Amino acid sequence: MRLSRAFLPTLKETPAEAQIASHRLMLRAGLVRQTSAGIYAWLPLGLRALRRIEQIVREEQDRAGAQEMLMPTIQPAELWRESGRYDDYGKEMLRIRDRHDREMLYGPTNEEMVTDIFKAYARSYRDLPRILYHIQWKFRDEVRPRFGVMRGREFLMKDAYSFDLDKEGAIRSYRAMMLAYMRTFQRMGLKAVPMAAETGPIGGDLSHEFIILAETGESAVFYDAGFETLDWEHSDYDYDDPEDLARFAALLTSMYAATDEKHDPAAWEKVPTERRREGRGIEVGHIFYFGTKYSAAMGLALAGPDGRPVAPEMGSYGIGVSRLVGAIIEANHDEAGIKWPDPVAPWPAAILNLKRGDAACDALCERLYAALGGEAVYDDRDERAGVKFADADLMGFPWQAIVGPRGAASGRVELKRRATGERQEVSLEDAVAKIRG
Repeated sequence: MRLSRAFLPTLKETPAEAQIASHRLMLRAGLVRQTSAGIYAWLPLGLRALRRIEQIVREEQDRAGAQEMLMPTIQPAELWRESGRYDDYGKEMLRIRDRHDREMLYGPTNEEMVTDIFKAYARSYRDLPRILYHIQWKFRDEVRPRFGVMRGREFLMKDAYSFDLDKEGAIRSYRAMMLAYMRTFQRMGLKAVPMAAETGPIGGDLSHEFIILAETGESAVFYDAGFETLDWEHSDYDYDDPEDLARFAALLTSMYAATDEKHDPAAWEKVPTERRREGRGIEVGHIFYFGTKYSAAMGLALAGPDGRPVAPEMGSYGIGVSRLVGAIIEANHDEAGIKWPDPVAPWPAAILNLKRGDAACDALCERLYAALGGEAVYDDRDERAGVKFADADLMGFPWQAIVGPRGAASGRVELKRRATGERQEVSLEDAVAKIRG
């Protein structure tokens, strides 16, 4: 992407309504633009980051055996009346009527919809277990939307739903999703802590929320250092092995994690002193096991092994995909701008031509841009070097390939690592290898 042709509108001043770092930086770096309270248009830079995050979520759901589908944003009210939640959900639900005066709603969640779909096709216990998921936009009419995409009204979510024959199977599915979540967040360069949580309006008696650590997080967190050091992504836990999943769950259970609201000093004292950590965190995911709450209420009954009807045991598993963009920025920024972790960066590098019009600079930049196959932003604008440096830091590309007349004369590129500020002068070939590495 050549910046001279790109739609990447940066701002020098911070909008007055932006109260937290991620909101300020997302507006200033041109990731989003607010169109109304709590609703944002995703501009090209922001959309690329959103899609990178979405793809990691998708790959880890697939790896865990979940199957992707896509459910509609608009749902019929009668489905929610079947489950008994239509009148209980509150004003956060956007209720509408179509031209035929049928009651509809903009889905805040999809337990009813997925249960109805599964009921239409599943016939017996042989159709179990199954985990279905989708990544879809949702709407909740927050009273006071704030903090940008961290607490907006319209947001992108990944929702998965499990169907199992019995509670034992449902717990296996729950553990598989827990493992998938730990791997997902680690792949994004985040430190995630799972902690027991209230079930809220979703229902059920088992729930965990996933907190990522960030200095500017919304709540205090007390946790075992093991959550920072264990390698979930490359661990050999097998999703198809119940004993492996039980071993994984036992490890998590053995480590302490709590928010300031639920901090247990007595339990905290049992954690070895050298492993105690305190910090701040942001919730980015929530999972629930709720048994037959929806299957029984909505008449989902399958033929069991003995021929008798059985209501499948269910769970639901959410990740705030658009919220993660803000959360990642909260965990990775400085005064100059964003510091994208490599796996979620919109582009891995920015090429900064410090003297546009200089034959050697232009030629080396073009060679580098071609060698990276378009996987870089090329700042070919007729701007001062200071402006280019400031915008590259603001937008947060992991690498900056800086080309000036002195280096270009000898075919050298100055590489800056955004996360650390480290600089080194290398050949074009080495620059490409490091950026791709």
